[in-house]
Amino acid sequence: MSQSIAVDTKAATNRLMRYLQVEGVSGNEKAIADVIVNDLKKLGVPSSAIRFDDAHKRIPLPTQTGNLFVRIPGTKKGPGIAFATHLDTVPLCAGARPKLAGKKIVTDGSTALGGDNRTGCAVLVTLAEALLKSKLPHPPITLCFTVREESGLQGARYMDRKFLAGAAMCFNVDSKIPADFVTGAVGAERFDVEIFGKASHAGVAPEKGISSTLVAALALAEARKGGWFGKVVKGKERGTSNPGIFGGKNNTAAGNATNVVTDYVYLRGETRSPNVAFAAKITKAYKAAFESARKQVKDAGGGTAKVVFNSRAEYPSFNLPDSSPAVKHALRAAQAIGLKGKTMFSNGGLDANWFAQYGLPTVTIGAGQHEIHTVKEFVDLPEYHEGCRLAVALATV
Repeated sequence: MSQSIAVDTKAATNRLMRYLQVEGVSGNEKAIADVIVNDLKKLGVPSSAIRFDDAHKRIPLPTQTGNLFVRIPGTKKGPGIAFATHLDTVPLCAGARPKLAGKKIVTDGSTALGGDNRTGCAVLVTLAEALLKSKLPHPPITLCFTVREESGLQGARYMDRKFLAGAAMCFNVDSKIPADFVTGAVGAERFDVEIFGKASHAGVAPEKGISSTLVAALALAEARKGGWFGKVVKGKERGTSNPGIFGGKNNTAAGNATNVVTDYVYLRGETRSPNVAFAAKITKAYKAAFESARKQVKDAGGGTAKVVFNSRAEYPSFNLPDSSPAVKHALRAAQAIGLKGKTMFSNGGLDANWFAQYGLPTVTIGAGQHEIHTVKEFVDLPEYHEGCRLAVALATV
């Protein structure tokens, strides 16, 4: 296969511009799924080849629809290949108004863009267009569009894996530079902490109260002192942690007034590491810090707060060796279109974490998304077009 692989870049750009205008934050992916299904049917994909699973019935968060799967029969013999991306965007993308600015697509600065991961959605549909219109020889292809990736990889975690049957490898479109291949990623845990203190008048009798705020503050300070907060390095092990949410009941502020000792605090955090056992160790250190802090804060009678600490594994880690057939295939496809591929390890979770857990070796490729999850987000169009070409090469080399 030579560098002659081509895609209709004008159609690919127009498709991406349309997709960026379709709102679909995590849990509300039906509208973008419907647009994609309609586009695929116009390209000649029969309804019988388009299916949704029932992952939304298993995901523990309100979710409109299941994961979308599309089968494109092979025109030559060979192991099946899956291509994946996610349908959802982060809430900051709601109401995005994309506009062309030279060789970029940008926003008006009031929202994020949604290039993460409307670029992936557009790449997969552009791939289908190239295969069907140009009648390119290819093995059996499965396109997979997941839901709720941005809220903890939920679609991939709860998907009906039978829809991936027959695929020997997978290429996940969810990164920046097309041929910077992500072949491994950290695993993560999540922890939730409830601190039940005791209210009292902060001016008249503060000694009668038990401050949940103080318990939380002491716990976080102790975690930091022990080297468990933020970037964590212990010998050869490494990881990260972040107590990202600090509040009260029902998404309200912790505490009700300045003259009342805070009786309740809620925290939610995460820990990550290439070694999931080490992520669990970081979580355990947080639990110990909260227990220690609980004992330090007492009312006048010696009473202490109640701390309820719960944790759970969020997603597994994975790391494909360069000798993996999927990695070799990716590097070969990049070379076929004149790109120099390289492998990378990610500190962020991907749907690929779960696909690898299911025994489907998965390499993540890029499609020009930059400054994601910020109002400065943009899509680099030459990189996006390169991502489209790379997807076609992956399906046909």
